[in-house]
Amino acid sequence: MICISVKMKFGKEVLKRVPVELILDNQCRVGPQATDRAGMVCFDQPVSSGKVMVAGVERYQGRLEGDIDIELWSLAETGFSSDGATTTTRGSNAYPNMTTRTVEVAGREIMTDSEGYLVDPADWSEEFVRQQAEQESLQLTAEHWEMIRFQRSWFADNGRQATVRDMIKYFRKHWDAERGSNRYLHKIFPYGGPQKQGNRLAGLLRTKGEH
Repeated sequence: MICISVKMKFGKEVLKRVPVELILDNQCRVGPQATDRAGMVCFDQPVSSGKVMVAGVERYQGRLEGDIDIELWSLAETGFSSDGATTTTRGSNAYPNMTTRTVEVAGREIMTDSEGYLVDPADWSEEFVRQQAEQESLQLTAEHWEMIRFQRSWFADNGRQATVRDMIKYFRKHWDAERGSNRYLHKIFPYGGPQKQGNRLAGLLRTKGEH
């Protein structure tokens, strides 16, 4: 028996009536079946390996056995990405005497300030993250994407940027004490730390007093 549990990362809300499908390594498909009121669906299948598709998107790959928990930022997210993490961030990073530059994103010139903050946060996209990270010599990992999702979701829910204290509290719980430490978060965001470099990549507004 293989049981899949689907819930949201924020609030741990269970996702009901979401289609879940197994794709076994022999390309045999099982399902889709909808999750129940507890956000769970079970398949009467022997142990095997393959993928779990939730709402048509791959969410897990590996050994299919027992209970598998899947936590999502959004049903719209795709792999190590941030699509659907929030609605568009409102506001502007423009300020007097600002020096601007442009970065090419999908054939379009996007304007940032001299440090790489988007002038118009509505221009944010995953491709912008990749291009800006390349300019900052930062090799993106799953941890960076998870931080970006967290920062965008926090901003959408609270109307302000997450503080480093907010980040530490969250990631100590969801990663571990070592990776959720101030030292580690500054290690993976070496150019300004998670609140500056993280905010830049997440397409958020500057924190107060940075101009």
